Amino acid sequence: MVKTQTKTKYSGVYKDLKNNRFFYQTEFGIDRITGKRIRVKSNKDSRGNTFLTAKAANEELTRIKHEYNNTSGYSNYNMTYSQFLNDEFIPYYRNTVEESTFETKKIILDKLDNRFGDSTLRSISTRDVANYRTYLLSSKDDGGLGYKKSYASTILSSLKQTLDFAVKMDFLATNVASKVDAISKEKAISGYWTENDFKKVISKICISNFLEELYFVAIWVYFMTGVRVNEGTALRWNDVDLENGKMKIHHMLRGKSKKVYNINDYTKTQSGKRTISLDKKTIKVLKSWRLRQEQHSLGKSNDFILSYDGSPLTKSTLNKVIKRYAKVADVPQIQPKGLRHSHASYLINKFNASVLVVSKRLGHASPQITLETYSHLWDNADEELVKKMDDGIEIKTSEESNIYFNGNQFVGNNLVGK
Repeated sequence: MVKTQTKTKYSGVYKDLKNNRFFYQTEFGIDRITGKRIRVKSNKDSRGNTFLTAKAANEELTRIKHEYNNTSGYSNYNMTYSQFLNDEFIPYYRNTVEESTFETKKIILDKLDNRFGDSTLRSISTRDVANYRTYLLSSKDDGGLGYKKSYASTILSSLKQTLDFAVKMDFLATNVASKVDAISKEKAISGYWTENDFKKVISKICISNFLEELYFVAIWVYFMTGVRVNEGTALRWNDVDLENGKMKIHHMLRGKSKKVYNINDYTKTQSGKRTISLDKKTIKVLKSWRLRQEQHSLGKSNDFILSYDGSPLTKSTLNKVIKRYAKVADVPQIQPKGLRHSHASYLINKFNASVLVVSKRLGHASPQITLETYSHLWDNADEELVKKMDDGIEIKTSEESNIYFNGNQFVGNNLVGK
């Protein structure tokens, strides 16, 4: 029988006689999860480097033995990334987020499964993650996916998130992805309408038409209040006090269609639950719309404000409406969330509203988030401030000294009163 491997001076380390490469091979007893014997064999270290010496293989074997002892033998050394992802991470993650959030995340998790699924969880190396990072960012001409930095960053951080969970659940001792540099996201400045753009749009809406009046009200409310898209679609008449000019924003609407949706009793952040004041024109618009709805058996306290048939307005419909009127009015095409940014721009550029006021009105978790998102809109604030300073303090000084100066004698004797 032809001998294919030979022992080295290190226990558990061997040399493959076919390719002259070193590898380690050992057993860790019984896996407490699967009940199977844990057999480990590899010719590479955690960074994906092939062992050049028996000593290097022994050092890696020592490391994984230490790692195994730290995790108390609960981890399945033969578990693939796909098994971990589908049997452990996804069931956990799905129960911690909104269904819509999970559906978005699932697209990314499928990409990770496609890339690393067949690899055993413990064989994924720092080099594997670094190579994947390069693959995400490299152009298609260079053999990569050519993703934008923001999307590539989301995918890479999701990989790190799954491996963090593997560490937390004792499937790994360390997260190899933590050694790989994160991908900095490009700062995206969302499109928005100026006050003039907004005026052009509403001038193209015929509110004598019931459906168009709904679209007018929707665009007006989003522009004048800055509510998030799913906060606006969740608004019902009992959320508005038209006599005192107050709007309560305490819900989000999550839905796949006009008929399939959920109204959640919370907003995106804890600070998102808020009550804002309404200007007189917005109150007038809403009063008129409610009277119009009542002609169609709507407008009751629990009815949706943005509705023509009892069902809530959908984000996709709002998106189509914005695009159509933007084209007719010859203004920039924006997304529905762009109306929220338009409101922030209106407050800052028209009224020079403070960061704190804008933050509270938009329901941000902190003023810092407001600054990070809208700091570019305050670019002219310094110029406006200086203009006001020009008409500020009048320069008027005393003709006589009102203090006795006892400092430097030279100054006191020779310059005071000169």
